[in-house]
Amino acid sequence: MGYSSAHPRSEDIWRLACRQHDVISHAQLLALGLSSASIRHRLVTGRLFAKHRGVYAVGRPMLTQDGDWMAAILASTSDARLSHESAGVIWGGWDSESRGIEVSFARGRSARRPSILAHRRVAEVLERVTIVRGIPVTDPAQTIVDLASRSNDAQVERTINNFDRLDLINPDTLRQAITTFGSLPGVSRVRHVLDRRTFALTHTELERLFLPIARRAGLPTPLGQHRRNGYRVDFYWPTLRMVVETDSLRYHRTPAQQHRDRVRDHTHQAAGDYPVRFTHAQVRYQPAYVEKTLVQIAHLLEERSRSSLVPVNRVRV
Repeated sequence: MGYSSAHPRSEDIWRLACRQHDVISHAQLLALGLSSASIRHRLVTGRLFAKHRGVYAVGRPMLTQDGDWMAAILASTSDARLSHESAGVIWGGWDSESRGIEVSFARGRSARRPSILAHRRVAEVLERVTIVRGIPVTDPAQTIVDLASRSNDAQVERTINNFDRLDLINPDTLRQAITTFGSLPGVSRVRHVLDRRTFALTHTELERLFLPIARRAGLPTPLGQHRRNGYRVDFYWPTLRMVVETDSLRYHRTPAQQHRDRVRDHTHQAAGDYPVRFTHAQVRYQPAYVEKTLVQIAHLLEERSRSSLVPVNRVRV
């Protein structure tokens, strides 16, 4: 860090600054026993460097990104935490800060500083905090919701994917978390994106939506919840030997779940059946795609039946 002294007070300053990414506040220096005159002397002699009003870099003027973030926290209020795009960046789920360093703190307090974008928040938001590398940050669920308040659906989905990939929060946990968020900005958009990706239908709802699609595709009425090859399948067409399975929660499937799906499909294939998978969300939100795919696969299977060919490989949907 470039700063050292044998004075006990200086050692305390050095230790605290090290924990805070080489920054320290005026109030902290006073609490460590320095006088205002001593602080001014250190500024003149180049042992402290002003970063914000009442916040200093120790030993050198340049700070790391963590140091800049910590300086912004110290320049705000005692309950401040990194939020929005700054929180997204420190978590690793957002590409870059474009609005300056963003911090959140309790409503009714003032912390105007150049280069710091301050958000006054309700107490419930401030309770959702985690410490990352010694820096207080809004937790992953709150960060995603905050980012969603200024993002479109594609950006929200990418953010959720990034946080999921980093094992910070998965869609199921996020869905549960936002049930306690009330009407905070961003909640409805997050819920909308999750609903499209983790959409689950009851079997009755699934039949009500899927069977008309199958009829429009020119298919006869299938057997529903039929036992086939040791498994209960959603829909089965005996004349085509086609099995259709519909999956919920496809947005976040564990390796074990994916393995079980593959075993089911392989079992059907080995028995001469043709397994096809759609998600519940596709049935609900993309019926035209499901209908087109069913038409194409039914035509393929009819041709196979007429020519008595060996079953072809499964087309993945």
